[in-house]
Amino acid sequence: MEQKEKTKISKDLSKNITKIETMFEGCSDVIKRKFVIKRDGLSDDQAIYIVYIDGLCDNELVESVIIKPVTWEWRDDRVSDLWKALSEYETQSADIEEQDDFDKVIQSVMKGDTGIFVSNADKAFVLSSKKLPVRGIDESATEGGMRGPRDSFNESIRTSTALVRRRLRDPALKIVQGNIGERSNTDYAMMYLDGIVKPELVESVKERINTYAIDAVFDSGMAEHLMEKKWYRPFPVFQTTTRPDKAAAAIVDGRVVVAFDNSPEVIIAPATINTLFQTADDYYNRWPVATFARIIRYIAAFIAVGLPGFYVAVTCFHREIIPDKLLFAIADARSQLSFPIVLEVLIMELLFELLREAGIRLPSQMGNTIGVVGGLIVGQSAVDAGIVSTIVVIVVALTAIASFAIPNEEFASIFRLLKFFSILAAAFWGLYGFLLVMLMLLIHLSSLVSFGVPYMSPVVTCSADDSDVEKTGNRDFVLRAPISKLKFRPGWAKPDERRRLRRK
Repeated sequence: MEQKEKTKISKDLSKNITKIETMFEGCSDVIKRKFVIKRDGLSDDQAIYIVYIDGLCDNELVESVIIKPVTWEWRDDRVSDLWKALSEYETQSADIEEQDDFDKVIQSVMKGDTGIFVSNADKAFVLSSKKLPVRGIDESATEGGMRGPRDSFNESIRTSTALVRRRLRDPALKIVQGNIGERSNTDYAMMYLDGIVKPELVESVKERINTYAIDAVFDSGMAEHLMEKKWYRPFPVFQTTTRPDKAAAAIVDGRVVVAFDNSPEVIIAPATINTLFQTADDYYNRWPVATFARIIRYIAAFIAVGLPGFYVAVTCFHREIIPDKLLFAIADARSQLSFPIVLEVLIMELLFELLREAGIRLPSQMGNTIGVVGGLIVGQSAVDAGIVSTIVVIVVALTAIASFAIPNEEFASIFRLLKFFSILAAAFWGLYGFLLVMLMLLIHLSSLVSFGVPYMSPVVTCSADDSDVEKTGNRDFVLRAPISKLKFRPGWAKPDERRRLRRK
């Protein structure tokens, strides 16, 4: 991105005031006030000019730190340099900096800080006085669990970084802050463990964030799409989470976490299909329970993408593989129907997607009711009306339930989309079409790479330095070994920092 030329601050305070008044004309929420300082040793034209935004700024802090000390708690009447007096002992705050770029001062003011311009000074003070309107720290609504902490990220970037810092009390945890969006100037914070993460990963993430110049970024999802190299690939190459413990665990493993202001979700890079199937509960529960839960999730993914297509294939082309009693039951259920099987399945799948979308848009209490009651009533009514058969309702309901078992919503939504391809392929070519879609899906997943890490890792490849099966990540794949056996970090950490557990 091109660097903007610095706009200098004038020593003539009146010129700075004119520029600010013109810039914020018609902005009733911008508070601007000039204070003339009358003290022995100072000339009569000495003054300060304070500007901040009401609603984003802590007004009481500004009054106690700047206005009161300068106007009536002045400690040295013999001072001759107003700037020096303010910088050395008049302002009662440690979080105040000097800035000689006019545009950067205005940028800070737009973020909730206070700009202080001083007579005869070609610099200004920027007082950190943010008091942004944000919601409290609530339990994650999208990543619930039975064990573990209940807090989640909110829309404040500083809250997000604090929640991670609370868990990783190590000075090696680096938080590099920047901004994206020429109009929105959205802050982002890149978090990683220095010495654990590969430097090339950090540089790659930073480079991708700064690839495009865009007017505004309002959520981490927009930034995630800009950071993708190949936009046409459906599967996400980033992992998203609202849980601070999950983000902290990713950082310890040698990954990079990026939090964006105004977004309650952080993105994690790199991501693999394995990490997208994992939950925080996997490491809080005993290993047999966690392993069983992971097996269920992988089976659920196959059901979510393949069950409707498989049903279409066997009932339309390969009835001989269906047991006789089940085949007679299906034939009896379809005896009064006039629609072909493919159209029947598509109608029910689209109906369930419609109910799911309606439930999301409605208020939470009403949405849950609409989803359950609507599914029951509409499904039963469709059966009674002879539009669909009972077996199709079971297949579609099982598919919908399986998609909810996939922990990452962005990942699960792709499976919901791909099931329609499997249905259509099975309708034209039977099991051959169904298996062709599954094979193409497997090939596509095997070809994906997230920041140099294979998407199907650790199945498709392992690092050359992995001399032990423990180092390949297979002990934390479908099988989750006991914590005492997870001695090595995955392959995205630096090779000489792979070991994370040793006996004292």
